[in-house]
Amino acid sequence: MLTFTLPDGSTETVEPRNLLNAGYAGRNQDDVAHHIAELAELGVPAPSVTPAMYPISPYLAQQTDAVHVQHGRTSGEAEWALVILGDTDDDVLLTVACDHTDRELEVHSVAWSKNASPDVLGTSAWRLTDVADRIDDITLNAWVGDTPIQTGSLGDLLAPKYWLDVLRERGLFTRGTVLLSGTISMHPGVDQFTDSWKVEMRDPATSNALTCEYRTILMPAPIG
Repeated sequence: MLTFTLPDGSTETVEPRNLLNAGYAGRNQDDVAHHIAELAELGVPAPSVTPAMYPISPYLAQQTDAVHVQHGRTSGEAEWALVILGDTDDDVLLTVACDHTDRELEVHSVAWSKNASPDVLGTSAWRLTDVADRIDDITLNAWVGDTPIQTGSLGDLLAPKYWLDVLRERGLFTRGTVLLSGTISMHPGVDQFTDSWKVEMRDPATSNALTCEYRTILMPAPIG
């Protein structure tokens, strides 16, 4: 179960039934095409269509401060997430998220890489309708340790409304659906393979912020 605290102190609890990760979801699709070309040079397969959307095992939607990993080449991605509570726009929560991804698996399949670790969600949220009129101004930032690694805003990504329409078209606008937005660019030269991640989403109009943070824990070496 996921539980979110709202600005008025009330809470909403929901069991994740569908978990979806958007990919290549930048607002500027020319920049996305350039990014795909860069990834192809690293061996990451190109998607057949952009933006993409990957189904993830629902149990991987977690509110946790620890992510267990199998090796040292995994890293997070700063994102926002939609959490559907009902069947109208008034029943949608917006929260902060970090999609932890296995970079070794990514060269074989992006979908596989995103099923290898949890999508970490914040424990607080806003009702989407309360911030919809200023959604592009909300900032999105990430740190590895104390070092900034991602800096941007929700205006850099396809808007929540785009994805709500996709969910409706596919019959997924139902209670328990969680969708992550895709991510913004990482700063060049920053080591993403560290043992701690923090993501913050801040509303400049109110100075209210949503955060999620966690440490990675390396699992023991396998036997056999």
